[in-house]
Amino acid sequence: MIASLYLSLTKYDLHAMEFVGFENYRRLMVDDPLFWKSLSNTLVYAIFSVPLGLIGSLAVAVLLNQRVRGQRVFRTLFYLPSIVPVVASALLWQWIFNADNGLLNMALSVIGVPPISWLQNEHWTMPAFVLMSLWGIGGGRMIIFLAGLQGIPETCYEAARIDGASTWRSFLKITLPLLSPVMFFNLILGVIGAFQVFTSAYVMTGGGPNNASLFYALYLFRNAFEYFKLGKASAMAWVLFTILVVLTAVQFASSRKWVYYEAQPA
Repeated sequence: MIASLYLSLTKYDLHAMEFVGFENYRRLMVDDPLFWKSLSNTLVYAIFSVPLGLIGSLAVAVLLNQRVRGQRVFRTLFYLPSIVPVVASALLWQWIFNADNGLLNMALSVIGVPPISWLQNEHWTMPAFVLMSLWGIGGGRMIIFLAGLQGIPETCYEAARIDGASTWRSFLKITLPLLSPVMFFNLILGVIGAFQVFTSAYVMTGGGPNNASLFYALYLFRNAFEYFKLGKASAMAWVLFTILVVLTAVQFASSRKWVYYEAQPA
């Protein structure tokens, strides 16, 4: 980290190193429109994918927490997609989004929706990546939610039933408050993960069309390992680090208003 911080203050292309101070940061902010484009793409992706992912993972965890026959089988099936290699899943979704014979367009044609160029039309590329992000709702976040659900005392629900509370009321007044620390944890990891999305865009679109899927990490990778602008890439890495620190601090500050930590007995 110290080395990368020093590199961010230099102009370095693997051959010569020249100390330029904060020039890399100034050029990023002032002279590089792709920096802002990649940052805005990543921000839009995070705004939509993180809440949808949290809601989806919580919904799946609630379903898999029910006592039904074959419970372990269902949990295994929902978890399996998360262990598929990222490159393999990207290739799979590239076929699903295929404009001519993709599975998604075939399904939409049944209800009369014309074919959509998901990965070739810049207006549909971001919705495609957000939709693809739901592939992982049955992964680690679901397991963490499931563990949190199983940690809620059954006596709380029994008392609510005695008082005449409905299932939905119990979910709102018992499950969500007691699960808020887990939701907070998954939220922080979700935001950090969304700002580091890279592999799917690199494999499926390469940042196109018209830079519509040029995410921040992909642009950082290009500067470092395609353009060999290691000083600029290091500056981008530190900008990303600063953004994530600020966002995490904001989340911790706001957590005081909605995260409930059960008081421990003295």
